[in-house]
Formats: sequence, C-alpha cells, structure tokens
Amino acid sequence: MSLENNDEDADSNSISKSTLNKKNPQLNQSFNSSNVSKDNMKNSFLSNNNEIQDNEENEEYKEKIGIIGEDECEIITDYKKKEDLTFKLIIIGDPFVGKSSLLIKAIKKQFESSYNPTLGFDYFMIHVKIKNKILKLQIWDTCGQEIYQSLVSNFYRNSSLAFMVYAINDKKSFEHINNWLKEIKYNSNPDIKIFLIGNKCDLIDDRQVTYEEAKNLYENYEFSKFYEVSAKTGKNAENIIIEAAKVLAADYNDYINDKKKKKNSDENIDLKSEGSKKGGNKNNESKKKCC
Repeated sequence: MSLENNDEDADSNSISKSTLNKKNPQLNQSFNSSNVSKDNMKNSFLSNNNEIQDNEENEEYKEKIGIIGEDECEIITDYKKKEDLTFKLIIIGDPFVGKSSLLIKAIKKQFESSYNPTLGFDYFMIHVKIKNKILKLQIWDTCGQEIYQSLVSNFYRNSSLAFMVYAINDKKSFEHINNWLKEIKYNSNPDIKIFLIGNKCDLIDDRQVTYEEAKNLYENYEFSKFYEVSAKTGKNAENIIIEAAKVLAADYNDYINDKKKKKNSDENIDLKSEGSKKGGNKNNESKKKCC
C-alpha cells in the first residue's frame, strides 16, 4: 500500500490544466499545441511529482492515525483543512472512453458533451470523509494516446488504486483492457487495487460490450471492483470514488493491524529472550557457589 503526505493545501476541490500550467510554464505549450513536446511533458511530470512526498517511511504518522471506520462515508466539497491521509490514484484507458468526463461528473457534478481529449495528464483532487477521518484522493487523469505512454507510465508509480475504464459502446476499448493490465502490472506497485469501469452505460442502443462479458473479465482477473457507470447521467460516478476510499481505508487498516501484530510478536520474543538471559545468569551463579 502506498501512502502519501502532501503539505500543500489546495483552495479548490479539483486542480485543472490551467492551474498546472501556472505551476509549470513548460506545460503551456504542451496543452495549447497539438505538437506536444515529450521533453516538456517529462519536465512537467518531474516538477509535479516532486510536490507529492511519499509517506511510506513516516511510521509515526501512520501510527498516529489509527484504524479508520468504513461506515458513514461521504464526499466532502470545499474542504480546506489538513487531511488525515493522502492516497494517489490513476485513471487509465483508451482515448475517448470518457475518463475525464467521469471525474468531472463525480467531483463537480457537471457533464460536458464536447470535452477536449487530455494531452499528457490532468490532475483532480477530492476529499472523502470516512467516519471521523478525512482522506484526500489525488487522481491523475492520464491520456490514452500511445504517443504519451512512455511518460504516462511514470504516473503508475506509488499509486494505490487505478480506475481502468472502457466504453460499453466501444468493443476495442474493452479488448484493450488486457494491454492496460499488462502496463499497470509492469509499472505499478504489486499491491495496487484495480477497479474495472464500463463507462457510457446510458448508450443502451449502442452497446457493444455486454454486462456479462465485463463481469466475466472481472471475475477472472485480479480486479477489486466492477461498475458500469455513466458520466452523462451520473450513474455510479460518485459511488466509484466512495468505494475507492473504502477499499483504501480497509487496506490501510490491514496495514495497521499487521504492524501491531508484528510489534506484539517482537515484544514477546524480546521478553522470552530477556527471560532466558536471566535464567542463564542464575544457573551460572548457582554453579559458582556450589563449586
């Protein structure tokens, strides 16, 4: 499991391309021109990635948070305070399956029928409250164009969860899921959680991928969840965010429990070891006296 701690508080519930451009002047040309420079994209990635500090080694921070309850889960808008935990997520899939539109619907409750395709990457942020803890989900929206894959693969690193999206009216996007699975398994953490997402389920008459086909794929591969969603109607758009937070919270709880078990086990071993040493010393003293 990958945990991250970002000290930078955002003023908005999502960070758009324009915000990224202000932080990274090199990115302006990338988003405003169809002739995107790979060097610029790489430099932009490195600059943004440096802002996200990995919290894997901060054991005191993890111990302080404690177990997170999975009940009372809700999305929090306009949250300005310090979050308890931060997780990095990615959303991947073929071009034009509606990845960005789905996130915009879930976070801003808006749908744009004529959304421009993502060039390189985009970045969204959302807070989810689970019981009395606040989780910040940093969601990296990656483009599906093959030309950017060598750069996009960098975003898999340290991701805790991935939304793998296909469109139910695009058979090829579904067939390419196997390729995306190989890509993510090769570049990401071995314990990454993966949600299989079938977008555009409102296009019933244009359906090319049946629910049964997708469910069969879900059951035969290591997916954590499977949903059919609609960026247009909003069906399950918020649910996938909430379920992602629940899965990550459960994963975190497992980490805390394992850590406590290991700590107790180590303490028991130390006590036994100390007891053995004392016992050995007494025997030695007895031998000295009798001899």
